[in-house]
Amino acid sequence: MFSEKKSGKTISDSSSQQNTIAQGTTITGDIVSDGDFRIEGTVEGNIKTPGKVVIGKTGAVNGTLKSSNADIEGKFSGKIFLSDTLSLRASAHVEGETEVGKLAVEPGATFNATCAMKGALKELNNGQKTGPSSTTKSNA
Repeated sequence: MFSEKKSGKTISDSSSQQNTIAQGTTITGDIVSDGDFRIEGTVEGNIKTPGKVVIGKTGAVNGTLKSSNADIEGKFSGKIFLSDTLSLRASAHVEGETEVGKLAVEPGATFNATCAMKGALKELNNGQKTGPSSTTKSNA
């Protein structure tokens, strides 16, 4: 995003910067970024980033979230697709559908959603054959 010159070198790294949507701010529409997000306001739309999304206690999102990690303290309604971990804090309120690698829920969190864990299938089938070719019939 921005370049900064230090000692003759140009530094440009938008992925290490955190975008903040402050309390009292409402955004309607889709957000696409390479950096992390902290949301204390309201987002009505979709968020897509390869980084981490934090929805603070005053934050609310209604839409689709696609990222690697998310920490939720506030409210979320919609669909969540994460390649890694979804962490729900005690004050979190989540409704909708989730597809995550890992799920961490603190006591007190509200989680009214369907949940699919992408990494679990590989662990269950580790070294085991599945499907019609692995079943045998016996006519005894």
